[in-house]
Amino acid sequence: MIIGSIKEKIGENRTALTPEVVGNLLNLKVEKVIAEQDIGTKAGFTDPMMSEAGATLSDRKKVLAESDILISIHPPQPEDLFSLRKGAIWIAAFNPYFNQDIIRDLASSGITAMALEFIPRTTRAQSMDILSSMATVSGYKAILAAASCLPRFFPMMMTAAGSIKPAKVLILGAGVAGLQAIATAKKLGAVVEAFDVRAAAKEEVLSLGAKFIEVKGATDDKTAGGYAVEQSEEYKKRQAQAIHDHAKKSDVVICTAQIPGRKAPVLLTRETVMQMSPGSVIIDLAASTGGNCACTEREGLSEINGVKIIGQSAFPSDMPGDASRMFSRNILSLLKLLINKEGNLSLDFEDDILKACCLTYDGAIVNERIK
Repeated sequence: MIIGSIKEKIGENRTALTPEVVGNLLNLKVEKVIAEQDIGTKAGFTDPMMSEAGATLSDRKKVLAESDILISIHPPQPEDLFSLRKGAIWIAAFNPYFNQDIIRDLASSGITAMALEFIPRTTRAQSMDILSSMATVSGYKAILAAASCLPRFFPMMMTAAGSIKPAKVLILGAGVAGLQAIATAKKLGAVVEAFDVRAAAKEEVLSLGAKFIEVKGATDDKTAGGYAVEQSEEYKKRQAQAIHDHAKKSDVVICTAQIPGRKAPVLLTRETVMQMSPGSVIIDLAASTGGNCACTEREGLSEINGVKIIGQSAFPSDMPGDASRMFSRNILSLLKLLINKEGNLSLDFEDDILKACCLTYDGAIVNERIK
């Protein structure tokens, strides 16, 4: 069994393979761990560090050709498929709802594709949950980015020149990213409010010292894996008014709300943005799926009436060291399900985790959600 990993595309600083995980994989009795040269340099993991951990460094084509299992953060490039051996397994965050062409190509090439973001959000699979890991980084970095852009302090301050009021922060979506944003904003001394359609989020928000904005009548699907679900039009109207009323009084708004497989819900209208105070900051973590703010530019900065809107879904790449460690450990936990005690491949599609994350197998798309 040979496990390989390649450098990510330009603009991505993380790596799916760290020296720590190299050593752990070799302890699983795999034959070899092979990595593309310079794979982890941007994340602080030099080639000598990788070699010392036991990885064999080589060029990209050789890594692709030799590996039985390939791990990466992003999907392969189309040209990579020509170098892969038939029957190889590729594990990555495929974003399959929006990358359907590469999924079809993987199937036709006889490659087994496993999507890390399709791993079920269960207790057993918690150690493999890359969505939670990366959302933790995003929530933390979002607050730091907002603090650096906001033309005022976050905490209340008593100075010889008088007292300074604390900044008001509104978090839209109290999932992992939202909760991390709440915790970080509170540590910086801000007054924090949070909104989420899920009733279960209220207790978590309150436990972090933030105020929960509750809108009655939400549809709450406990089978949605912790995600929000589509709401009724009547509820959306009440929700829109509540968000508008709180957002226009906020100095910072952090947007985190997403629905798997769909465009992100628009929670902040242009009208709301226009009524926010000049100098306010909006960080939209849902930018890659359209954004929660109607004025968001995908992965870019815009300014309307003095309000800065930052569309940013790639914060983990700005913190590549720890983000890579977390991502790589998540993959290691999944690989332990695929590798038996002798260090050989053992695919068991009766396992609920493997069944849920497998997209393609034996020349066909097998995942029901993607079909």
